[in-house]
Amino acid sequence: MSRIGKLPIAVPNGVNVTLGDGEVVVKGPKGELRSHILKQVVDVKLEDGKVLVERKGDAKPHRSAHGLTRTIINNMVEGVSKGFRKSLEIQGVGFRAAKAGENLNLSLGYSHPVVFQPPTGITLSVEGTNKIHVDGIDKQQVGQVAAEIRSLRPPEPYKGKGVRYAGEVIRKKLGRAGKAGKK
Repeated sequence: MSRIGKLPIAVPNGVNVTLGDGEVVVKGPKGELRSHILKQVVDVKLEDGKVLVERKGDAKPHRSAHGLTRTIINNMVEGVSKGFRKSLEIQGVGFRAAKAGENLNLSLGYSHPVVFQPPTGITLSVEGTNKIHVDGIDKQQVGQVAAEIRSLRPPEPYKGKGVRYAGEVIRKKLGRAGKAGKK
C-alpha cells in the first residue's frame, strides 16, 4: 500500500471538490483547478469532507498512479486555499529586476534588457532590485515559470553570478588560482 496514496485529503472550509467523469474540479477562494484522473487505474471518492484515493489493482501502473493522483489532488486543494510561492534571487554587479505592468524587466549582463511575460494565473512581484517572487495556485505552473526565469541566466560556477532559487547553494570552482601552485 502506498504510504502517500492511502492518506485522506482534508478539504478545508471554503473549498469545493467535485468529482466528474474522469475529472476532479477543485474550487476555492483563490480560483478553480481541474485535473484529469485515470479512472481505469484509481477510484477517487468524497466522504464526509475528505477525499480518498484507492487503486483498483496491484499492478505496477496502479501502484504508480495511486500516490501521484493523491498528491496532485492535494496540491490542487492547497493551491486554491493558500496558493504557492517560489522565490528567486539575482546576484551579480549590475544585475537587477523591475516590474513594468505585468511584465518583468531583467538586466542580466546582456547587451539588451530581458522582458519576461508571465502566463495567465501567475503573478510576479519584485522585492528590492534582486528578489523575485512567483505566485500562483497551480504548483506545477509556479515551478515551471520559476525555472524559466532562472534559465535566463543560470548561476555560473566561478563567481556565482546569475539567477538562483532562494536558499540555493552554488558549488564554486577554484578556477585559475587553483592551478597556479602546480608547475
